[in-house]
Amino acid sequence: MTDPLALLPFAVAAGGGILDGVDSQQWVAAGHTLLTRSAPLVRTLGGSRSAILLPPGGPFLSALAASDGRGAVLINPLASLSEIVRQLTDANVAVVFTSAALAALLPPGFARVLMDDAPRFARVQIGDRDNRVDLGNHFGLDIVGSSDTPGREEEAVIVYTSAMAGTPLGAILTHRNVLCNARASIDALDDEARDHCLSALPFAHLFGLIVCTCAPLIAGGRVTTMERFHPGRALDIITQEGVTRFMGVPSMYAALLGAMKRRGNAQLTSHQLRLCLVGGAPIAESLQDDWFAATGVELRQGYGLTEAAPAALLTRADAVNERGTMGTALNGSDVTIRDASTSTVVPDGGVGEICVRGPHVFSGYVSAGQLGLRVVDGWLHTGDLGIKHPNGTVAFRGLIKPMFTRNGFNIYPREIESALLRMPGVTAAHAWGIPDADKENSVAVRVEGPVTESDVKRWAQQELAAYKVPAQVELG
Repeated sequence: MTDPLALLPFAVAAGGGILDGVDSQQWVAAGHTLLTRSAPLVRTLGGSRSAILLPPGGPFLSALAASDGRGAVLINPLASLSEIVRQLTDANVAVVFTSAALAALLPPGFARVLMDDAPRFARVQIGDRDNRVDLGNHFGLDIVGSSDTPGREEEAVIVYTSAMAGTPLGAILTHRNVLCNARASIDALDDEARDHCLSALPFAHLFGLIVCTCAPLIAGGRVTTMERFHPGRALDIITQEGVTRFMGVPSMYAALLGAMKRRGNAQLTSHQLRLCLVGGAPIAESLQDDWFAATGVELRQGYGLTEAAPAALLTRADAVNERGTMGTALNGSDVTIRDASTSTVVPDGGVGEICVRGPHVFSGYVSAGQLGLRVVDGWLHTGDLGIKHPNGTVAFRGLIKPMFTRNGFNIYPREIESALLRMPGVTAAHAWGIPDADKENSVAVRVEGPVTESDVKRWAQQELAAYKVPAQVELG
């Protein structure tokens, strides 16, 4: 293989980091071995994409390596069967890397590889075959290359997002996109081999995969994942296992503060935390104040989106934390504030659309790209509003695109409305966000037609990811 470090999994393996107690090289070697020992898998992948439906952890990294350089669709484990089927069909997916538990979410008979026992072995289930594949000889993987090799301009991952028009679009990120972003994150956050990062976000969320996991592993650090975030368990890991770096969405930090109070801890004292970063949704300065009071560690903010692979702004580890701002542009990228109508640059201090340019900006959507975010002359128009200060820091000032967040996940009202309009009997539907102190927002809908509240919720649970299901239903 030429330039193996130009591919994300091999760059991660070469970093020498440790993921959930196992060398990252071993996880990648297991995926590479799976390809060499399963001819049916190679034949099935031919000319098609793969998909990964797994919780965070080492098997996910093995699945990336086993995708054989093809774009892997990252499916959120919270997705509904309807959403999964649409993604598999739109992206021309031939096989899904998953677990025995999550395989129940797939269409019956769809080709799958069960990764429960990686890095020891996997089960390849294609057609009427169910083959157990030994993934031994992990330590024979010899990776040689330059650590600053640009990533290949080939598909690495596809993430479905940007459902402004009602249907999520598959954003295509190349190895160059994600590797540039991971390396720029390492630079901004001063990642080193001494670091231990607690990664508590799903890997279908690129902030969880790239910034929270791949970046520290490439830097040679240690990463511990959580399949499902629990504030008490997270506190135990932070205090007992020498965690130096935690990243999450605002609701996670609020939950951690709540857990500290329930335990009667005035401060989180027994820890080695040096860096805490929040992303995924705007954060109140009061939460930053409370976190610093409880831990003595600044809660720094970042900003990004899937189409930027994902980070665009980070508050650098060596910079003063200006609360209320999202940091400065990553190394190698540019961020400007532009008039949403004319695309002209707005002077410092003026409100306009946040626009991003750099090697991490995505290469397009799988289909229906005209319905997604625009890239004009290399500038990604994010649909978010902000202001830029003379020192380069950017502050969030609202949304242009019809969207809100819940627990760090983007929710598009048009997508919920489209799903409800497919329900028999519904003649009209309207969705919106309700502010929620614990989850940023909850989902509310108003529907017209001869249906009941329980009917609407049951339909939504079948058609939408769990975090998109309405908490409040009004009948018109």
